[in-house]
Amino acid sequence: MKPLAIPVSGKYSSALTLMRIPFSVYLMPVYWFALSVADGYTLWRAVGVFIILHLLVYPASNGYNSYHDRDEGSIGGLKRPPQVTQELFHLVVLFDVAAVLGSLFLSPLFALLVAVYLLVSKAYSYRGVRLKKYPIVSTVVVTFFQGAFTFLTVQVGAGLDLQHVLQPPNIWYAMVSTLFLCGSYPLTQIYQHQEDSQRGDKTLSLLLGVRGTFLFAGISLSLGAALLLGLYLNAGQLLNVLIFLLCTAPISFFFTRWVLKSWRNPKEVNFENTMRMNKISSLCISLAFMLMLVWRTFYNS
Repeated sequence: MKPLAIPVSGKYSSALTLMRIPFSVYLMPVYWFALSVADGYTLWRAVGVFIILHLLVYPASNGYNSYHDRDEGSIGGLKRPPQVTQELFHLVVLFDVAAVLGSLFLSPLFALLVAVYLLVSKAYSYRGVRLKKYPIVSTVVVTFFQGAFTFLTVQVGAGLDLQHVLQPPNIWYAMVSTLFLCGSYPLTQIYQHQEDSQRGDKTLSLLLGVRGTFLFAGISLSLGAALLLGLYLNAGQLLNVLIFLLCTAPISFFFTRWVLKSWRNPKEVNFENTMRMNKISSLCISLAFMLMLVWRTFYNS
């Protein structure tokens, strides 16, 4: 019996690796952003939302995507992904069920929103639907659900009233998160053109090309930043403007430097630089919103 125990354990270990739990850090900015502009949320609920989204929902989506893609090359968060096994599907189902059941402890509406997110993420990868094959549709779906939809879901799960959540300026802040995702999403595809093309997935980045992807990302990120700064200025939140500009300066520096180097040398468009861009942007934007959240909490206390 001992020889059987090792491969089974190894298969589940590999499957867990493909869930890419650490990769969830790249989606943290939406969570911190949603809380940084919210008043009246409950702390324990906010913690629960963080755990459900980043340890269950996002990994389940990552795992299901890997289960259908069966990538042989580098993917987000993994330079050399292990082989896909049936155990990966088992873990995805387990994480899905745990996410929805855990969400019910916060509120039925939050659980419904989480279930909708999980279903949409399945439609993105499932071969029978495969939204990923359609560049415009997949971009709209991903940026809306990972951006504005998640932004509003976080606030609902944290205890805010739905009517308040859907009112301006909050709904405009949610739009900012979608614009930011619209800028970062095609950048995650920019080094995978060959593999996506071979699989029949015409991603937005493949449609735009490398230079077009950089241009599209720059415009989307700039529009998101402009709208956000305008909202802060309109609310008289000059400190938030300063915090955002200082914390995101490294993103602008690296992005500009990467674009210039890539135009001179196409080999700069690779997994390492893409992950570095994701890491810098995620950590810097998360830091900005966390500082705003701390200040908002301190100021209102």
